[in-house]
Amino acid sequence: MKHNGTEKQYLRFTRLNRTLHIIMIVSFISLSLTGMILKFSYTGWAVLLSHLFGGFESAGNIHRFAAVMMFGIFVTHIIDLFRMKRHEHLSLKELLFGKNSMMFNRKDWRDFVGNLKWFLGKGPRPNYGRWTYWEKFDYFAVFWGIFVIGSTGLMLWFPEFFTRFIPGWFINVATIIHSDEALLAVGFIFTVHFFNTHLRPEKFPMDIVVFTGRMDVEEFKNDKPEEYEELVAKGELEKYLVEPYQPIVIKAVRVFGWTALTIGFSIVVWIIYAMIFTYR
Repeated sequence: MKHNGTEKQYLRFTRLNRTLHIIMIVSFISLSLTGMILKFSYTGWAVLLSHLFGGFESAGNIHRFAAVMMFGIFVTHIIDLFRMKRHEHLSLKELLFGKNSMMFNRKDWRDFVGNLKWFLGKGPRPNYGRWTYWEKFDYFAVFWGIFVIGSTGLMLWFPEFFTRFIPGWFINVATIIHSDEALLAVGFIFTVHFFNTHLRPEKFPMDIVVFTGRMDVEEFKNDKPEEYEELVAKGELEKYLVEPYQPIVIKAVRVFGWTALTIGFSIVVWIIYAMIFTYR
């Protein structure tokens, strides 16, 4: 579908969705870098990186600022969900369990089994809808992180306040939970999430849809066939088609994406080195 000589693209994510994701990337990478610097402060790479942040104390301040950013992103997203509910006249049940909901359902299980069969050459690729089961898992991982890592981080940030309500020894427990859960989150995001998003054969070496919000119609048809077929059947595909971004914008997006990927993979390498050779 062309307009003014250019191929129009399917708009998958809103401007707010893209903005929140970009801020989340900056926030998460900042949290990961400063958090791992503090966790592995006895390693040479952590000491070297701490100098770039102005020392360990400055790294801690940056860590807390990035945490505030993450809380802000989370609250903004929740508010946007209720805005969408009101704007689209959805009931709470439709919002949580509707066709395009992020909640897991039976189809996700069928897609998971079907994907295993497809991977082993025993069946066709599942007919994915708007959200795949791994995208939903990544989505709820943020809720888990906010609840577990965020709550324990607040306890460590404001121990005097929280020890009015909880025993002092729980601060030590919170330290362990915060540190180990953060390590797990960093490892997952920079390996499993990176693979599912960017390193799959059909997306390699990078999927920039979440940054531009746009994807080629043919890619949309192959990647989300159920959603594509539904929009075509309803005659609604055309209203989601927009002009592609200029090449200079795509280039800037790729620079940002490659920078994030490089930092993420580097953090994984530094963690592995610390765990194998210098762990205390």
